[in-house]
Amino acid sequence: MDERTSGDVEAGGVERARRLDEQDRLCEFAGRFDTPDDLYLDGNSLGPISDSAETRLEEAVEQWRSFGIKGWSDAEPPWFWYGERLGEQLAPLLGASPEECVATGTTTTNIHTLIGTFLDKLDERTGILVNELDFPTDHYAIRAQLRQRGLDPDENLHLVESRDGRTIETEDIVAAMDEHEVGIVFMPSVLYRSGQLFDIETITREAHDRDIYAGFDLAHSVGVVPHQLSEDDVDFAVWCSYKYLNGGPGAVGGLYVNERHFGTVPALAGWWGHEKETQFDMNLEFTPAESAGAWQITAVPLFSSAPLLGALDLHHEAGIDAIREKSVDLTSYLISLVDEELSTYGCEVGTPREPDRRGGHVAIEHPEAYRISQALRDRGAVVDFRQPNVVRVCPAPLYVGFEEVWEFVQLTADIIEDGIYESYEEDPSGVT
Repeated sequence: MDERTSGDVEAGGVERARRLDEQDRLCEFAGRFDTPDDLYLDGNSLGPISDSAETRLEEAVEQWRSFGIKGWSDAEPPWFWYGERLGEQLAPLLGASPEECVATGTTTTNIHTLIGTFLDKLDERTGILVNELDFPTDHYAIRAQLRQRGLDPDENLHLVESRDGRTIETEDIVAAMDEHEVGIVFMPSVLYRSGQLFDIETITREAHDRDIYAGFDLAHSVGVVPHQLSEDDVDFAVWCSYKYLNGGPGAVGGLYVNERHFGTVPALAGWWGHEKETQFDMNLEFTPAESAGAWQITAVPLFSSAPLLGALDLHHEAGIDAIREKSVDLTSYLISLVDEELSTYGCEVGTPREPDRRGGHVAIEHPEAYRISQALRDRGAVVDFRQPNVVRVCPAPLYVGFEEVWEFVQLTADIIEDGIYESYEEDPSGVT
């Protein structure tokens, strides 16, 4: 009988960690990645390079050399359709049809165009519901789109407050829909600091019951949590590709638009979103593609897109359900080790303990989180810090194993017990 039960992995010594690794069906994938440090636990910020991603990038360079401009039609896949082809590969991870997904832009750019688009579809209720624990760029973009329509962000942007400073309750989101004049709900799938996983299905259903559009920022879930966007009837979504998808620094982003909104004119229309069949007719009137491709603004950035094509090969080979199962096991194991071995040093888990309420990373809270994170990095354990007191730890399932999680916890205990972190500056400036 398999010793591992998803979501119920107990702590133990290194021998147990090694047994869990021996039972891991995805263990072979680690050899497909190159990580710059012994313990690379920051894949929720930037995933490492894989052999498949590197191969695709090299192929793209060679296509440029061999085809020149003919690459738009003769390369495989043709550059002209690159964003749509990537959308086809992304769709199974998102529970969407291929036409509903496209790789394009960046998270922030895609928020601008989709929030703007759905604001333009509203008749009266121009309020947008977000939450106070969001990643800041979401609010920056939404406020800008409100201002461009002559709407006061202070009056039209409504924040759901957190009860504990870590999480947002679904019932509070629903209550806020009734409390404010809201036309759009825009929430993250996973909170960037605590790792809380939102109930997309319920939020969308409750929004639609009130004739409210439902959109989501999937940056911290795509590639590690399976989604069912079409089944859940989500209106739109955005994401980045450099975290769990391992598409590389600055990788092309992506967006989803439910097919019932096809034909809508994007708020930020561009030539690349024109219907492909007549794109080169050079008509001065914009005709949007009958797909999510309509929300493309510019031509695909090929060298920021090719690695993603290769990285997605690994995701499909492993299977998103298997990735999620191992992710839950790894985070459960990490949480149990924090409770068992780090709680005596003042560490506390700030991530929901229920597997169905957390994404792929764990927030470890400590008053000296910043200095601890720096000491860890200098000793080959790459994590990141988030204000005010969080060390974020991401045991990404394609290249991190249970023994690495165990080693991380032992190293953290040593750093705190021996006071090693005390030699570091307290000011968290720069990239953390």
